[in-house]
Amino acid sequence: MEKKKLCLALYTGSVDKLTAAGVILSGAAADDMSVDIYVLLQAARAFRKDIGDDSDKLQMAENPNMKAEFLQSLKNLKVKTWVEFFKEAKEITDVKIHICGLAGKVWGGEKLDDFINIADDICGIGAYITSAQEADVNLFI
Repeated sequence: MEKKKLCLALYTGSVDKLTAAGVILSGAAADDMSVDIYVLLQAARAFRKDIGDDSDKLQMAENPNMKAEFLQSLKNLKVKTWVEFFKEAKEITDVKIHICGLAGKVWGGEKLDDFINIADDICGIGAYITSAQEADVNLFI
């Protein structure tokens, strides 16, 4: 039986939504799904090496004034960071992380080495469209 496929488009670069994406990714990995993640626009900033897992450099999309409370609650609950969720999922199942070439350039990322080491390649938006068309589940966060 062929693995089900999840296509996840990450538009957001906010710590709350990246954490939510990490939880979804963890569930997909536990279900042994094949996952393609397309890092678009603002998310590409969060994937830069100099930002990555540094939550202080990321905003909150929902209730920005509650960022400190949100991060403290995650810490108290011993919840992984969004990057840790992504790394763990890549160890469990077939997860590929694609940085949109334009998005990378918008945030100063010209080459794969400019991004955290979980990124697999840089591609054009056509790759996302094709993946979304072929996926069993397509999410845009």
